[in-house]
Amino acid sequence: MTSQMNAVTFDAQHAADLATFWAAVVGGEVAEGANEQWAQVHSQRAPMLLFLQVPEPKTAKNRCHVDLTTDDVEAEVARLVGLGAETVHSKDEWGVRWTTLRDPQGNEFCVAVHL
Repeated sequence: MTSQMNAVTFDAQHAADLATFWAAVVGGEVAEGANEQWAQVHSQRAPMLLFLQVPEPKTAKNRCHVDLTTDDVEAEVARLVGLGAETVHSKDEWGVRWTTLRDPQGNEFCVAVHL
């Protein structure tokens, strides 16, 4: 027996707000019934994203994060910043060029191109 991935889950201050950001990131849709406590994003190109409200604010680096891939890191980073992300830093190592960002509620994620 094995497990199947069902969703990538994010802690959120306001679930529907964060789901709206991520739906724009992955080209998905926020599921009906989303609210400040619970929301889902469905996309043809990504696993389901689940957002759950938690009472405490984010205080440390994520132990797990989402990696996105693109053909043009600079253009995609500009698009994501326009959606509300914040740039953390950029790296070019191991044949990969990537930028680490934070979503509007502080969760880190990366956008990369493999050289």
